[in-house]
Amino acid sequence: MHKKLFIPGPVEVRPDVLAQMATPMIGHRSKDASALQHRISDKLRQLFYTDEAILLSTSSGSGLMEGAVRSCTAKRAAVFSVGAFGKRWWEMAAANNVPADLYEVEWGQPTLPEQVDAVLASGRYDLLTVTHNETSTGLMNPVEGIAQVVKQYPEVVFCLDAVSSMGGTKIEVDQLGVDICITSTQKALGLPPGLAICSFSRKAIERARQVPHRGYYLDLLSLYDYIQTKDYQYPSTPSLSHMFALDYQLDRIMAEGLEERFARHAAMAEHVRSWAREKFAIFANQAYLSNTLTTITNTTGFDVAALNKELGIRGYQISNGYGKMKDKTFRIAHMADCTLDEIKDLLATIDDILK
Repeated sequence: MHKKLFIPGPVEVRPDVLAQMATPMIGHRSKDASALQHRISDKLRQLFYTDEAILLSTSSGSGLMEGAVRSCTAKRAAVFSVGAFGKRWWEMAAANNVPADLYEVEWGQPTLPEQVDAVLASGRYDLLTVTHNETSTGLMNPVEGIAQVVKQYPEVVFCLDAVSSMGGTKIEVDQLGVDICITSTQKALGLPPGLAICSFSRKAIERARQVPHRGYYLDLLSLYDYIQTKDYQYPSTPSLSHMFALDYQLDRIMAEGLEERFARHAAMAEHVRSWAREKFAIFANQAYLSNTLTTITNTTGFDVAALNKELGIRGYQISNGYGKMKDKTFRIAHMADCTLDEIKDLLATIDDILK
């Protein structure tokens, strides 16, 4: 029995979107492949609100996160973490011998602009990483305020992890001054996992040219230079099946309307929050809540695994808490092509099980 997914990813994928992955193969060095990848990039520029380059990577979002910190850190990286996935960026830097310092806050609390300012004012850093939307805690960082601070430090390459928010929340990349904005297909974009996407600014390009050891497969400059000289083709064989589905899904997203899509996500988020406040408690700081996922404190101490088992019998799946928050919290995703009616049905089912 298929379980309808309300987890942080992968998300539920529409059957018509899945069907696009069965499109017959084309040669990855063909004009058709160039046209496909060019078309996708143009649509993604609209979604990212950017005029900068778009890079596609046959990897998870973690691949481009690693590529960003390795390709564009010439001096030292400042890594800000509000949960499990922010810390991952620091671990990637350490594994690649990239000098980096980790700045963590208590889980459930945001990275504040003044914290970023205090760190960058030291002059030690030329790259900054920030998590926009943290799925372990259900928190969305105040990226607009952070961006205003970063603009005061033009030598700093600004990297933003928007893996779980792009497509569900408006992120105006160019206006914010984000140099590398990263997302992947299996969350708010509503596609299967396997493809990652990032914007790549002119500043980031010039910085990468100053970094001698950028790796190979995840070298962002290599990807950029190749698509410039080879008409939007990539150095290694890409997942064309994902690209067929992405091309189709981006048309669906534009047909819905970006503002309408963001409003739908906000409405679903608010409905889950209202339910959570009434029945339990919301984990993260109430002033910085995610529009794509809510982390709920298990105030009644019920068995989260048992709930999920019963939900599975009824055709649903939610997520337990992440890492150290397992059983203390549970998480409900409300992103991609999920609807408010589906959220209402899920919550009614949880109420019925826990009554």
